[in-house]
This record gives sequence, structure tokens and C-alpha cells, in this order.
Amino acid sequence: MGRILSTSAAALLLANLAFAPAYPAASQTAAQPSPQHLGFDRNLYPGDSALPALRQHFAFTGYWLNNPPGETTNTWRGKREVLLRNGFGFLVLFNGRLDAEILRAKRRNLTPEKLGQQDAAAAIAAAQREHFPAGTILFLDQEEGGRLLPEQSAYLFAFTETLAASAYLPGVYLSGQPVEDSPGKTITTAQHVREQVTAKHLHPIALFVYQDACPPSSGCSLTPPPLTTAGTPDIAAWQYAQSPRRPENTATCRKTYAADNNCYAPGVPGIYLDMSVATSDDPSHGR
Repeated sequence: MGRILSTSAAALLLANLAFAPAYPAASQTAAQPSPQHLGFDRNLYPGDSALPALRQHFAFTGYWLNNPPGETTNTWRGKREVLLRNGFGFLVLFNGRLDAEILRAKRRNLTPEKLGQQDAAAAIAAAQREHFPAGTILFLDQEEGGRLLPEQSAYLFAFTETLAASAYLPGVYLSGQPVEDSPGKTITTAQHVREQVTAKHLHPIALFVYQDACPPSSGCSLTPPPLTTAGTPDIAAWQYAQSPRRPENTATCRKTYAADNNCYAPGVPGIYLDMSVATSDDPSHGR
């Protein structure tokens, strides 16, 4: 999400790069008829004046309920109404805890389960403050990929189960990138979470996966492959391009990105972003 994607052992680190002035727009290939809808997300709100140009390309936007990764403020707060007036749907996001944060809380006798419940309560309160209706899916931002550690699982499921008991619905933003799990075997965070949901008979969780490897991604392009090729079935949305690009994943599509390795939309200079695709123009049902 144009953010740091730190990982627990198996996944990769993504660090934000500063804006550089020389860049091309997202590459545009021959358009194909598709029911898919494009969306964008970024840590910093792009500004009211940029919304009409962004709306020419994107049907929905990410929307942070708390401070995004690496930020000390939330510039999205209070912007739901202006985004609605500009015709955007929503992917509603809540920045979750890194494993190191969960462990620090545990040393203070705050269990992962209690921390997950507290953060879910904060997400619910923020969604209400931002006037998101009942039934909106709130996606917990799970930055660390690979197989979740026990405390990570306890935190994540305490968060999603608390949401499931509220007027809102649980979702998670997480990795769809295969990583080595054991000799000759790989796993994705999405796969691991779904296995645990089934095994523990927990409430269903909507998934917003990031998988920027080319292929299956087409890179910084306004015509991504079908959502069904993301590698994770039955997902709410697929983030197929990140700013900055991860060189180890995007060598074959590097020319679709700008010289500064970021992704930009045509006609919107200076605003790097991540790109997503969904079958709904409002994946969180936040209108």
C-alpha cells in the first residue's frame, strides 16, 4: 500500500521511496471488456482537488480509519463525504499490529487476544465516527506475511471475531505471495488464515490480498489480469501494484513503473499510489 511491508521470517520488506519528479503514467494496454473495477490506495490522502482526475480511472479507494503504517497522523479522517460526492466506493482499512508490537504488549501483561479486542473496538468506533453504515467490511491491515506466528493468529482472530459480533463485518488485508514454508512447500498468509478459520470454525473473513509479482500481476497497468488469476480464490480485492515496486517481484514488468519505481495514474502527476482490482466498485460496501 505504498507502505512498509515488514515480514515475519518468510516475507519481504517494502520501504516507501520519496517522490521523484520524472515518471511515466501507468501503462495502458488494449482494453478488454471486463466487469472488474479499479481502485487505488495510499497512506496519505491525495487532496480534494485530485479526486476528479483520480475518479476518471478508479472506482474505489482505500480509506484509513487510523494512522497508516509509518504515519503519525491520519489524513483520511473526515473525508468520506467528499469521496462519496466524487463517486468513489471504499476499501476501509485499519492498521494492525506488527509482531514486535504484539510481543511488547504481551510483556506488559496485555494478551494478544485482549489487544485484538481493543483494536477492534477502536476500529468500530472510528467507522461509526466516519459514518460508515452497518454491514461495511473493515479490513485489518496484516503487514507481515508467511505463516502467522501464534501470537499473530491470536491477535488477528480476536480482532475479526470482535468485528463479527458488531454491526460491521471482518476483513483482512494480507499477503497472497507464496513463500517457502518447509522444504519443497510454499504457503501464503491468505491460505494460512483460511485454514485456521475452517479449523477453528470462526466467522468468514473477507480477504484483500497483495500479490505484485509479475506474473500474475501486469505491473503498474490500468488493465490488470482477471481477479481470478491472483492465486487466491474468492477474494474481495487484489492489490496488484505497489509503490514503490519490489524489484525482486517485478523485473518483467519494471517498465510499467516510473523511473523512481513508483506507480502513477495518467493525468495525476506527483501522486504515487498502489493499484487494486475488484468485482465490486465498493468492495467494503461502505456507501
